[in-house]
Amino acid sequence: MENVKNKYETIFVVDASLAEDQINATVEKFKALIEANASVESVDVWGKRRLAYPIDYKTEGYYVLVNFESQAEFIAELERVYNITDGILRTIVVRK
Repeated sequence: MENVKNKYETIFVVDASLAEDQINATVEKFKALIEANASVESVDVWGKRRLAYPIDYKTEGYYVLVNFESQAEFIAELERVYNITDGILRTIVVRK
């Protein structure tokens, strides 16, 4: 079987009501996880933005966009870690 790599982009929204160091630690955690399992093309930190609709009574989130290239098996692990991490409001992973 070939080592087929696909291009993906993920956006994750961190709870903006967390302390600044907690937000930065969460962002660094996911950047490190993606860098360890994929080749990162770009990381765009959009920062604190107003949410389109309230999520758990929160109206602001800290947005981060990451473009990367990896094997398909990594996506399931990334989504699993997103789901078990406190402070993550929403995530999406899209294959380009």
